[in-house]
Amino acid sequence: MPDALPPADPDAARWAAVLARDPKPGCGPFLYAVTTQGVFCRPGCPSRPPLRRNTRFFADVGTAEAAGFRACKRCDPKGERAGIHAAAIRAACDLIEQSETIPSLATLADRAGYARHHFLRLFREIVGVTPRSYAESVRARRLSAALASGARVADAVAEAGFGSESRVYEDTTRTLGMTPGAARRGGAGELIRVALADSALGPLMVGATDKGVCFIGFGEDEAGLRGDVMQRFPKARVVDAPEDLADIIRSVVAFVAEPRAALDLPLDLRGTAFQKRVWDALRAIPLGETRTYSGLAAEIGEPRATRAVARACAQNKVSLAVPCHRVVGKDGDLTGYRWGVERKRVLLAGEKAGRARG
Repeated sequence: MPDALPPADPDAARWAAVLARDPKPGCGPFLYAVTTQGVFCRPGCPSRPPLRRNTRFFADVGTAEAAGFRACKRCDPKGERAGIHAAAIRAACDLIEQSETIPSLATLADRAGYARHHFLRLFREIVGVTPRSYAESVRARRLSAALASGARVADAVAEAGFGSESRVYEDTTRTLGMTPGAARRGGAGELIRVALADSALGPLMVGATDKGVCFIGFGEDEAGLRGDVMQRFPKARVVDAPEDLADIIRSVVAFVAEPRAALDLPLDLRGTAFQKRVWDALRAIPLGETRTYSGLAAEIGEPRATRAVARACAQNKVSLAVPCHRVVGKDGDLTGYRWGVERKRVLLAGEKAGRARG
């Protein structure tokens, strides 16, 4: 009789994840222990993989500890060190929020008890932006709130922590997306031209300022689409301009019907520095391809900012040109989409077919 085949390894998928140092394996969460060292680790541990015969697998921390293993100090499977780091960064954010001026990196790092380069890395990993960018967003939020309450521009600038009005006017788009005066008036004086068209995905509206397209969206009726345009600038003047936007409308409708190349339009994107980084990364995804939220976060150098990336995608108001529909869940699930999951499904199928056609 032929020799019997050796039994299949029931933990083959887990072992493959350990060898690949995959932090989020497709076989589900687990821990592995090294019998020769007495420690248990996450599958993404940077330590050298053990021999298979010295490896045991556990479902959670409790069962690993009950078997007599202790937590690895490198990958921190119990999350104790991660919790300490998160608390330190939260305290740094609180200090930034409470300070009238932007604290220096040295001040924040000393308060947290870390070297500056280590603190900077932790802050970016946990928050998704640098301390400077976070502090600038805090100032912009203060300024926006003060202007919305009716404060004079000079007073609002001082309250927000800017040294002078000139600092705000140097880069109004980065700070507020418009001049302080326009923000104080809720967008009054801002002119947004809009045009409505029918598309393969239903009613479509495009909105544009003098700087470029600021809105592309789908809806069920014109009233809903117009309300979506006005959501950001409730006092802006919205005018119908189908002739001015005719070329843009034709490009968008044609793309929806048969996507063949990137939708290249002049854009007026208004958001935080982090949001703009995410939107730039979205625009770099080739036609017919998708990314996961975690993958997109890694591409912009912020692997722990998956949730922040998802929020930035949801806050995108320029569909198609900033293709947030090309981001899917890790398991391929379409997840949510501002303009409807079914539209997302149709867009992705059309783009995949368009890429196949060359």
